[in-house]
Amino acid sequence: MGNLIIAWRKARKGKSHSSDIIKFEKNTIKNLLQLHNELKSKTYRPMPLKNFVLRDPKTRVISKSDFRDRIVHHAIINLIASIFEKSFIYDSCANQKGKGTLFALKRFEKFQRKISRNFTSVAFCLKADIRHYFQEVSHNILVSIIKIKIKDKNVIWLIRQIIANSPPRTEKKKGMPLGNLTSQFFANVYLNELDYFVKHKLKAKYYIRYVDDFIILHHSRNS
Repeated sequence: MGNLIIAWRKARKGKSHSSDIIKFEKNTIKNLLQLHNELKSKTYRPMPLKNFVLRDPKTRVISKSDFRDRIVHHAIINLIASIFEKSFIYDSCANQKGKGTLFALKRFEKFQRKISRNFTSVAFCLKADIRHYFQEVSHNILVSIIKIKIKDKNVIWLIRQIIANSPPRTEKKKGMPLGNLTSQFFANVYLNELDYFVKHKLKAKYYIRYVDDFIILHHSRNS
């Protein structure tokens, strides 16, 4: 229950005027107790997602979870984030404390100076993203990665409930809603496997990833 209270405070931060938050907070204690009981008895089911289109500049479908589900998202991240984040590479830049777009830009500026010997020699940059990542991510692969570090069956059950609440037009056992806190975190867990492949198998020294976008800098076009 203590974790749910912390999660509720995080979920409402800066958004207290939202209609679903106002509705929930008409009887906060009762609603938190009910949520707590549903989680303990495994009767918890996420509410349907609310989807809307965002164009900034490319068109994306953003899926918004109900406020009570966003509390659960924060609660699960409170429990498991520190377990996984210690294994993330330094240049995984998204959705972590002390990281972000500014951090990524500073790392890029540092790397481009190093690879080009302070802009005195030619260097190359591969910029790429993972096509339709959030629509195509495999639930089974994600859960198998999580299970390496998380052995508690109750936690795995809850994670399955969260990721099963997928946006429309996604295949069964595929996809995560773009907009959920858990989706952003699970992207780092899932793509940490890519990070290790690029850093340790390909030996790419200058590599930065921000969610499903990444760059590799090298002095040779062919390497």
